[in-house]
Amino acid sequence: MRHMPAIPEPARSSIIVRLLDHAEHNWPQLAKVRARYHGSFAYITGVLRDGEQIPLFRLRYGGSAHSFGFAIYSPARDRYEDAVLLTGLPIGSPQEALDTACTVHLTGPGHEPEL
Repeated sequence: MRHMPAIPEPARSSIIVRLLDHAEHNWPQLAKVRARYHGSFAYITGVLRDGEQIPLFRLRYGGSAHSFGFAIYSPARDRYEDAVLLTGLPIGSPQEALDTACTVHLTGPGHEPEL
């Protein structure tokens, strides 16, 4: 198994800025988006308007700040599982990952956006 590089600081900053901007314009259910980093992984958590925090997905850095591997959080299994994005691809942008995870985690009853 090949060693994957840690996510460099400029890519970390880019991830969170892109996610915050995308969430603000597309996911009103989210008050904030938080990221924590461990090696080549970024773990993304959504903070709902009532303060509840929900794990959403994990990005895997492969050397590009524009394309990441994707794993969605499974509450039933309490772990991240490799998955495909709504685009049908297993890799994509942080924004595509956010759209996929929010479609799964936030479009059910009880998560309707406040107008």
